[in-house]
Amino acid sequence: MPAKLYDKEQILDACLAVFARHGYEKTSTVMLAEAAGISRSLIFHHFKSKKDLYLSLLDRCFEKGSIEISFDNILEQGDFFEVKEKISNIKFNYYRKNPELYKVIIEAFYNTPEELKMDICEKYGKLINKRDEVMELLFEKVPLRKGVDRKQAFEIIKITLDYFENKYLSDLVEHKELNETYFQNFIEERNGFFDMIRYGIQK
Repeated sequence: MPAKLYDKEQILDACLAVFARHGYEKTSTVMLAEAAGISRSLIFHHFKSKKDLYLSLLDRCFEKGSIEISFDNILEQGDFFEVKEKISNIKFNYYRKNPELYKVIIEAFYNTPEELKMDICEKYGKLINKRDEVMELLFEKVPLRKGVDRKQAFEIIKITLDYFENKYLSDLVEHKELNETYFQNFIEERNGFFDMIRYGIQK
């Protein structure tokens, strides 16, 4: 039975699977309409274009994620490095349970289609900056040796985090699966770098 005119949530659920399977550029509005069980005209009744639908889908992914993943309590416990590991584990397990959502997020932010780059930067840039601000506040609790500049220390941490996040995600884009063994090796390697930063490398 065709989806009701007002049932945007059901339409987005169906379209998520199509975008996850084919990617943004190879997905057509015909494919989206067929998956949702409605006509192309009804797709355009709800969404101005394929791009508008895709961005609406991203909004929904973030809303769903923020409801199901709550970092509030975690941010209040443990030190900075322990919290980062807990957050990584929570995100990994969440995306493993929601592989279609994960594939869309990966494409949108780490293999961004040219047509979407400006929109995603404008739409989610502030959200990403806010995430960095939260982590910087958490880093304020880390005791540092006398003479160490806190902002510079955080910048080193951020560079390390960015390196490992990009490395991990590029590997996942290539292999397209969330592998538990690889993830644990990734965490161990990242923690090893953190330990060198925390405790020094010179004997």
